[in-house]
Amino acid sequence: MVVQVEISSFDLRFQDHRLRHKGCERTLLASIAENGIRDPLQGVDMQDVRILIDGFKRYRCAKMLGIGIVPYCCLSSDAASGIIEFLRISNKKSLGIVEQARLIEELKCSYQMSTADIAGLLEKSKSWVSVRSGMMHEMSQFVMEKVFCGQFPAYAYLYILRPFIRINRIKGEDIDEFVGIVAGKNLSIRDIELLAKGYFKGSDELREQLRKGNIVFGLSLLRGKFEKAQGLMHIEQTMLRDLEQTLSYMQRVVSHFAESEYKTSAFFAQANLLTGGILKQIDMFMGVVRQFHDRSAKA
Repeated sequence: MVVQVEISSFDLRFQDHRLRHKGCERTLLASIAENGIRDPLQGVDMQDVRILIDGFKRYRCAKMLGIGIVPYCCLSSDAASGIIEFLRISNKKSLGIVEQARLIEELKCSYQMSTADIAGLLEKSKSWVSVRSGMMHEMSQFVMEKVFCGQFPAYAYLYILRPFIRINRIKGEDIDEFVGIVAGKNLSIRDIELLAKGYFKGSDELREQLRKGNIVFGLSLLRGKFEKAQGLMHIEQTMLRDLEQTLSYMQRVVSHFAESEYKTSAFFAQANLLTGGILKQIDMFMGVVRQFHDRSAKA
């Protein structure tokens, strides 16, 4: 049942367990300013404390807008059960794998729940739980803070840095140093990947330049070497940049679709036209991409 509660009543102990995204939060702030908070915040009510589990973006936006009363839904009267219920609900929503991992680790460390217990309650396999639990053990506290505060993309950690850790046996302190160098620079995933390859496999001179903060110089050097080494023609370089931007925008749009604060009729009218145009092209687009992917795999 949804009730109205004072925003000052929330305990925010789990705020750092959820990823921050400045762009999404700016969009949400504008929506709440115009329409108010439509979707209730979620948490658990335990005796004298109300612990927030979901809705931290809405909470921060409400605080910035001076909203004192917000809609709220209680998931449980017990913190562990509330986290389990939220994880079950979030299977149908967009909850990042690192967020799942941190909440699962919370269940293990703070509430002494076993892998089998969590898997049974979530109706997942034990390997599903173990993968997420292991992810937290691999991530240092420093990297975790950078990822969850939104300064370093979770995607870049999962699919760029983790392979370096596992395959190339890169030390944890070196990963921390690299993340510290590039965090908060608003770099694209491709730029982070390029810098990671240069930092971990390149020369000492390049690493020293990056340590001094010369990111632009490092990227220019690496791009020039990459294109020269690959012998890429101009048309090939252009195509790679287009593919990179397509992937970036796809990830960005998917993350924006997860927001539920879109309410205005003008927005939906324009969005309907644009998504209709995308849907008309999607089959052809997917077919061309599949053909090109297969062709590139055989080259």
